[in-house]
Amino acid sequence: MHPLSTSAFALPEHLAAKADPALIAADEQHFAAIADSLEETITELSGRLDAERRSPGGIGQEALDRDLEIHRLAARLRALRRFSLDLCLGRIVAADDPEPVYVGRLGLTDSTGRRLLLDWRSPAAEPFFGATHAHPMGLASRRRYRWTRGRITDYWDEVFARDASGRLAGLEGHAALDDQSAFIASLGSNRSARMRDVLGTIQADQDAIIRAGSSGALVVDGGPGTGKTVVALHRTAYLLYADPHLGHRRGGVLFVGPHQPYLAYVSDVLPSLGEEGVLTATLRDLVPEGAPRRSSPIRPWPG
Repeated sequence: MHPLSTSAFALPEHLAAKADPALIAADEQHFAAIADSLEETITELSGRLDAERRSPGGIGQEALDRDLEIHRLAARLRALRRFSLDLCLGRIVAADDPEPVYVGRLGLTDSTGRRLLLDWRSPAAEPFFGATHAHPMGLASRRRYRWTRGRITDYWDEVFARDASGRLAGLEGHAALDDQSAFIASLGSNRSARMRDVLGTIQADQDAIIRAGSSGALVVDGGPGTGKTVVALHRTAYLLYADPHLGHRRGGVLFVGPHQPYLAYVSDVLPSLGEEGVLTATLRDLVPEGAPRRSSPIRPWPG
């Protein structure tokens, strides 16, 4: 049976205008290609993983390389199986190119090398999060999706291009243009026992922190509920993807939290952002309880 025997869209009755084929036909076609590619990729990776597991273990560096490859393939398979079409966060259209670019939790290409999903951490995906009407970053439009149990239950379009009179272009009869952004609308959604992954609703100011350089310390300060944890998690995934000192066979990331329930949330969310294998610990894990405090002699301040 074809992976998309039903539509990817399950819009409620009051959003029937958004189901107009003129608005979603291109998305439906693209999602069908994503579904086919996911099926092919999962089959291929499963075969490669089985072959690696059956291969001789070897010794020394050979054994280490084999184990690392098994870990890499298994992590990729877990990520692809965890999501389906909802790997896709949304799409952007550049002012100088009418072809939409779809942004995903992970990058994905088909068997011909055609890019179906652009990894959210790549530089080319930055406008999806960072574009504003004051600074459109070269975009003509942006679309964000809300996924519920693997199907789209709402989506929002923002238009940045302006006509000769300075008004936003492309507004005529556009049912998907809403006053509320995906971020504001998400605030009305029910929260699960675990904090929700809000990658699709990251805003420009948060994205600037997430993509900031890694030299030196970065302090993010704010009151409860301002998104500090969300930014920290996304920054962790971004640095593992983008920083040349981190990643495969290089350095890693240690995420320190206040208690185990918090770290359980971290361990649940990071794979949905494209990363597995981040080490987590509480302060108690790092410093044995009852260990004596080391003190340094007090020295006068110079000058």
